[in-house]
Amino acid sequence: MSKTVTLRLDDEVYQMFRSMASQDNRPLSNFIETAALRFIEEHGCVDEFEMAEIKENTKLNRSLKSGLRDAKARRGRFV
Repeated sequence: MSKTVTLRLDDEVYQMFRSMASQDNRPLSNFIETAALRFIEEHGCVDEFEMAEIKENTKLNRSLKSGLRDAKARRGRFV
């Protein structure tokens, strides 16, 4: 189910978004939603090359697994 969100924008930013949405021939809300999702995808996740690099780093993986075991056993100090 979709949700309604209220967003306050400066006039200049609003006009910029409105113009970009119009150029793409789509509603302003869709333009903002798509832009936010693209930002999350680009900055919130690692790409396939970064993930391959992480998986190949055995020292890092041992450290992560050790940290996970410590966290599950509630060992150490968490800040």
